[in-house]
Amino acid sequence: MKRWRISAARLAAALAVGLTLLAAASLRTAWAEAPARTLSTARLAALNDYFGNEIGSGKIPGAVVLVQQHGKAVYAESFGKRDGANPMTPDSIFRLYSMSKPVTSVAAMMLVEEGGLKLDDPVSKFIPAFADAKVGIDRKGGDEHATSAVVPLRRPITIADLLRHTSGITYGFYGDDAARRRYAQIGLFQRDFDNAELADRIAQLPLAEQPGTLWDYGHSTDVLGRVIEGVSGQSLYVFLKTRLLDPLGMVDTSFYVTDEAKRGRIAEPFPGDRMIGPVIGMHDPLDVRRWQAGGSGLVGTLGDYARFAQMLLDGGVYEGRRYLRAETVALMTADHVGPGSGVKRDYYYFPGNGSGFGYGFAVRTKELASEPGPVGEYRWDGVGGTFFWIDPRDDMFVVVMMQAPSQRVRIEADVRKIVYGAVE
Repeated sequence: MKRWRISAARLAAALAVGLTLLAAASLRTAWAEAPARTLSTARLAALNDYFGNEIGSGKIPGAVVLVQQHGKAVYAESFGKRDGANPMTPDSIFRLYSMSKPVTSVAAMMLVEEGGLKLDDPVSKFIPAFADAKVGIDRKGGDEHATSAVVPLRRPITIADLLRHTSGITYGFYGDDAARRRYAQIGLFQRDFDNAELADRIAQLPLAEQPGTLWDYGHSTDVLGRVIEGVSGQSLYVFLKTRLLDPLGMVDTSFYVTDEAKRGRIAEPFPGDRMIGPVIGMHDPLDVRRWQAGGSGLVGTLGDYARFAQMLLDGGVYEGRRYLRAETVALMTADHVGPGSGVKRDYYYFPGNGSGFGYGFAVRTKELASEPGPVGEYRWDGVGGTFFWIDPRDDMFVVVMMQAPSQRVRIEADVRKIVYGAVE
């Protein structure tokens, strides 16, 4: 008789996924049994005054805002200027930055459903350079730009690590440990390269920590984009366009604006509000490069992202076509870094005490008076000023698009209070 063997790590991962799905099913049952809540259009009108004041006081150049419930827009307005001269319009094109991450994560989970990927697959299976990855150890009192030693991985980086930002791969524009300084030194953003070269270069850098031990925001989703290329045999953009963007009708979402007719629709920040890091400014969507950044490179419109959000809210279906199973959406939008996961949190970027993180999204795990929203709501934002959240409890989502890096955090908190203040 043939004996089947399974590693302890794979068994633990399978059990964790099963428990997560049970918790998600319990939450969905609670939503179904809860009294229905609707939004007051009269109270949502407070958004008019709010954004009017933001623009009138010179804090932001313009914005487009959508609140959609039960599959219909209950609030949709455009405010201010798109580019300093022309009015903001619903079809304005925005740099999405990290709102690219949920899109790339959904694409990866499509491959997981099809069997091309497994969540516990080692990344080195698809990008061999990661087989030799090491973790960097800070030097004490030595060269501030180096790590004093590297140590082996306790376990390989997995696809799940890339999805939930527990890979040890970081960014180089925040923090001050040696590993992050190395990322900043190699000038990832200063040259033209494709996803394959980027992934190989990252693989040569020391990880900031052991995989699976810390939620650490970084290039994980960019590396995931390269994995998608390896599995699909297509560039990331071709895969996204063929399997997700075109079928959903996201006709203005891409990595660069190459259509001359669309050039005038690009939204711009104020000239003095273009910096998104100490040495990094907002990129030019007209500057076409080889890099297709799955974690930060997409541009798109409010209408396009609304289609994506509605698909997720409806459990992976949009206009009769299924993109993901409902169970997969539930898995993606459950907390995978909470108690019992063994994952600590880098609070420099982690999305708050009332949240966890799933596969591509922050996930609400606790209701907070200071940040209204129900348990089970999931969300993310982009450093250029865009943000969204999806609320299955109230069958609604909110998308706000603007190009105002310095104002994003404050405005997201204010909009959230206005929207939930309109719940009846």
